[in-house]
Amino acid sequence: MKAPMASVKRRWRGPSVAVLALVFCSLLVPLAFLFGRFPSGYGTDERPQQEVGFHSFGQAERVKKSPVDQQPNVEKIMEKFRPTLPKGVMEKDVVQARGHLLEKPAIDSSHNDAISNSQPKVPLPPQIATPKPLEPPDRSVRLPFWCISNYTDVNIWNGGNIHKKQAKDLKGDEVEKSCQLEFGSYCLWSVEHKEVMKDSTVKRLKDQLFVARAYYPSIAKLRGQENLTRELKQSIQDHERVLSVAIVDADLPPLIEKKVKNMEQTIARAKSCSVDCNNIDKKLRQILYLTEDETHFHMKQSAFLYRLGVQTMPKSLHCLSMRLTVEYFRSPPADSEHLHAHKFDTPKYRHYIIFSRNILAASVAINSTVMSSEVTGNMVFHLLTDAQNYYAMKLWCSRHSYKEAVLRVINFESLVLKKLHNVAPQKLFLSEEFRVSIHNMDQPTAKMRTEYLSVFSHSHFFLPEIFKNLQKVVILDDDVVVQRDLSPLWNLDLGNKVNGAAKFCGVRLRQLRRYLGKNIYDADSCAWMSGLNIIDLENWRKNNITEKYLLLLEQFQGNSEASLQASAFPISLLAFQNLIYPLDNKWTLSGFGYDYGLEADDARNAVSLHYNGNMKPWLDLGIPEYKKYWKKFLTRGERFMDECNAHP
Repeated sequence: MKAPMASVKRRWRGPSVAVLALVFCSLLVPLAFLFGRFPSGYGTDERPQQEVGFHSFGQAERVKKSPVDQQPNVEKIMEKFRPTLPKGVMEKDVVQARGHLLEKPAIDSSHNDAISNSQPKVPLPPQIATPKPLEPPDRSVRLPFWCISNYTDVNIWNGGNIHKKQAKDLKGDEVEKSCQLEFGSYCLWSVEHKEVMKDSTVKRLKDQLFVARAYYPSIAKLRGQENLTRELKQSIQDHERVLSVAIVDADLPPLIEKKVKNMEQTIARAKSCSVDCNNIDKKLRQILYLTEDETHFHMKQSAFLYRLGVQTMPKSLHCLSMRLTVEYFRSPPADSEHLHAHKFDTPKYRHYIIFSRNILAASVAINSTVMSSEVTGNMVFHLLTDAQNYYAMKLWCSRHSYKEAVLRVINFESLVLKKLHNVAPQKLFLSEEFRVSIHNMDQPTAKMRTEYLSVFSHSHFFLPEIFKNLQKVVILDDDVVVQRDLSPLWNLDLGNKVNGAAKFCGVRLRQLRRYLGKNIYDADSCAWMSGLNIIDLENWRKNNITEKYLLLLEQFQGNSEASLQASAFPISLLAFQNLIYPLDNKWTLSGFGYDYGLEADDARNAVSLHYNGNMKPWLDLGIPEYKKYWKKFLTRGERFMDECNAHP
């Protein structure tokens, strides 16, 4: 009997030890999390956030940020809302200055010390950290870019050199300049929509609260002032409670004047006490610094929401695309393109090319061009889009006619482009826009100029391969509105030039040397813009523009889509070096997506209007005064637009 009992004990010994081990682990693991030995799934990621600063083209220095700024969890949330970049929510904190790296002075975090445990204060909401800039690809030559917004920054300093110390000493308009450098066109938008505070009572409550907070710690230390301390504390709590629910005077309770009067009397009694003025001054400064930081935080928050609004497609336009796609497969339209197939590759017709994912934007560009033309029978439009919007575009075009003009929709992603094979992803890229900030250091009082330059994307460089039989084409961006007949444009003799484009001589290539690398170029050449371009495809093929593009792509391309898009800036400028035919200024007027100062007479007289910038006319954040030119050519009475409320 003893032998079986012994075997039973041995059989249960193993499970008993395992159970004890599990119990021990169940006690140990919570203790480990409690004392921070393991990273909690809800805690803050302790990996330091990095930003990239460029001392010279191709050399990067990583600068670790303080732990105060490390909030990757929020960054991951913001990252989910961020579209592919760049065409750029926060911009870089580093700008270049003629061979020197200019760093914007960071806000001293020492200002943010807690005022006092005994001092009541309104808790601030948790900060939303600026999403970290993408690191450039690991290649010998790198394109400096800073992108969270849809736009890549190009910062130019004209005139004399400027160093870090000088930058910190600059005053006056530097506040505005630093705002534009950090937040871009949000600063222009916020100035135009700034509201003057008219709620005097709320403002008075806040002022009283600041003064009371400054006096409270000193009064609390005085002997014999217990009643005053109690009254001051109660008044502070009453004001905080009121301001937590009231933003304007209309939200204030009926007896607020009594509270204001009581606080005024309490502050007067506190001022009559003998206290150390240095302590009061110190507390007021701490409150001032805290308020400045809170203001900057709210500006960051507002800028992020603004950028989110201008980057994302409105719900109504997304609905329109989805409804049209569903309708296409529910009741496929008759294919009318084959009736005009002979026109698509015939050089004698006037061919217009548009890259777009936006149905309404492309429709306005086409409709405005057709409505402004005297003769439409020789017009052929090629609309290149992606696979997601292809069927929606097809159905839209079958439901609408544009006089005698012929329209073909092409799925760019389904084309067989041999030269693109294993070089870059065959994905539709629209014209890339870059925000250029121009500073004239010879005139310190002059305001910083901000411009948005649009250039060809990677998709544009394969036009000769897509349209092998065509000789000359006009390329329109989908944010262009045509107001005059473009027939004279076709009669221009480009000579040996390839690209007829609007030149922008506010920026010359010598100012962009850090972005262009060690390539050979004419330093005095002006930058040029896309939007309205006439292209001689025969000269394109003779000058091997596509082959030049592929060589430059190997030099500038990175490992990410963002760096690929950013590389469009130097590639476009270098590929068409000395091959730009400058169009007269009358042909296009740009700036309708960011410049509030354009004259109405100039807009009416221009052949075409370019809504470059991020305040597009189909967005709620578009500039209201300029939307009328775009809405003039917007389709009316479309059933699917009504169902989706797609009426920008």
